[in-house]
Amino acid sequence: MAASKPVEAAAAGGGGGSGGTGLSRWQLALVLGAPILLGAGALYLWGRRAARRGGKGASERKTPEGRASPGPCGGGGGGQPDGPGHEEMSPLDRAQAAKNKGNKYFKAGKYEQAIQCYTEAISLCPPEKNLDLSTFYQNRAAAYEQLQKWTEVAQDCTKAVELNPKYVKALFRRAKAHEKLDNKKECLEDVTAVCILEAFQNQQSMLLADKVLKLLGKEKAKEKYKNREPLMPSPQFIKSYFSSFTDDIISQPLLKGEKSDEDKDKEGEASEVKENSGYLRAKQYMEEENYDKIISESTKEIEAKGKYMAEALLLRATFYLLIGNANAAKPDLDQVISMEDANVKLRANALIKRGSMYMQQQQPVLSTQDFNMAADIDPQNADVYHHRGQLKILLDQIEEAVEDFDECIRLRPDSALAQAQKCFALYRQAYTGNNPLPVQVAMKGFEDVIKKFPKCAEGYALYAQALTDQQQFGKADEMYDKCIDLEPDNATTYVHKGLLQLQWKQDLDKGLELISKAIEIDNKCDFAYETMGTIEVQRGNLDKAIEMFNKAINLAKSEMEMAHLYSLCDAAYAQTEVAKKYGLKPPTL
Repeated sequence: MAASKPVEAAAAGGGGGSGGTGLSRWQLALVLGAPILLGAGALYLWGRRAARRGGKGASERKTPEGRASPGPCGGGGGGQPDGPGHEEMSPLDRAQAAKNKGNKYFKAGKYEQAIQCYTEAISLCPPEKNLDLSTFYQNRAAAYEQLQKWTEVAQDCTKAVELNPKYVKALFRRAKAHEKLDNKKECLEDVTAVCILEAFQNQQSMLLADKVLKLLGKEKAKEKYKNREPLMPSPQFIKSYFSSFTDDIISQPLLKGEKSDEDKDKEGEASEVKENSGYLRAKQYMEEENYDKIISESTKEIEAKGKYMAEALLLRATFYLLIGNANAAKPDLDQVISMEDANVKLRANALIKRGSMYMQQQQPVLSTQDFNMAADIDPQNADVYHHRGQLKILLDQIEEAVEDFDECIRLRPDSALAQAQKCFALYRQAYTGNNPLPVQVAMKGFEDVIKKFPKCAEGYALYAQALTDQQQFGKADEMYDKCIDLEPDNATTYVHKGLLQLQWKQDLDKGLELISKAIEIDNKCDFAYETMGTIEVQRGNLDKAIEMFNKAINLAKSEMEMAHLYSLCDAAYAQTEVAKKYGLKPPTL
């Protein structure tokens, strides 16, 4: 798949994790700092201070406190509620004394008594002492938390935040209460505020944000994906998809005797095809890039139980997968796989596609079983090893991935794609191992591949990604130019090149121009809209970012990818709400 998303994304149909960077994908919509390259999707980010410094540990915010944060306490607090001098104590001193007594009960695990003391402190505290009063409410919320009284926790934290809008402990405690109460939207807004106030330095709050964003994304994607309108990808995407197969019978051109009557010459070829075949018409439409008619014509062949029923089932399943309808594809794939009298290459291809579908659905065990079965029934099929190699990269089984790519290359020495992806697998293994010598060997491997296969756009694209990792930006730019020369209609390459301009030269205008060009070439390129949305977040244009993420959501090819995009969109939306409520915004470009 030339100049596509990186190998690990391509194998699963796009989307996915952060390529081992230590940041979750939602943080693309939040964090700001030095440029990095994310392996899955090659998204650049101007912020990684939290990951670079390691962040604060997951320190618990369980204990009550003596003063509000941020800011000074604003009162004394050394006295006791009873004893000599009690009558001379100010109301604030008496409130502090009650709070201190509550703290002792709290530390002793006597939470009901602690609540009574904090309640007394609240009643004694002068109303103008906002910071002190907010502390008392927050402390009482901490005691309620120990009793798992989540509604009371949320209520007291709300009081504390009203009195002190940047009170991190209260915001985070309320976020946890909202999580327990299943108020995901409110939880996300609170924890987003906490992340911004803490400059993304506390792992505990970032983990909660990651958790709630994933839950929200999955919920929304499940509902949206179930009711989405099927959408045919762009012709470029479809051709790129089929180019990753060499033993796929359904993607081969029509044979001389298969062409429809009107296409036959006058030498009597028409007599070779007597039947009215929906499958052959579907193949003809495929050659004409009239993809919208393929499913209906394949269905005619299947319903007629025609000569090409197995081929029609596989073709229909393939296009169901392309439009994102995995539920419709699976029965067709199951049927082809179970047809023991069918061509073994059809069955193996069905297993590869079902295995890839399982990987999209995050079912790696089932995926591995299908690929292994494909290798068992058709051990000379290069496609099996090529696609299983990509699966192994996703599973971080690099040595096994390299073995599969080697077997693919042995069976098809002219497989430029497998050789390029083998180099990328070796590079990833060397890069994550922080060993400069294997990295140099892997980079030399890329040079050998592009020299041997100068027309393989994927080789240049993967080499460019490795060069970017090594901060060899000028040479990476040259490699992307080679990709564009070979495949001028590949939108993804323009996105990568645009991102490179941002990381290399901080040239925002040029970067956006190239990504806009990608959308002009292919207005169904979800990767371009996703990337544009991420950049707009970094620029502080949250409404524009949300618009771009929503466009990407409507184009998502799997429920998993859609869930990831919803996470980005929800992260951006939460920032808009936090900005309105608390005036908090992360730094922008």
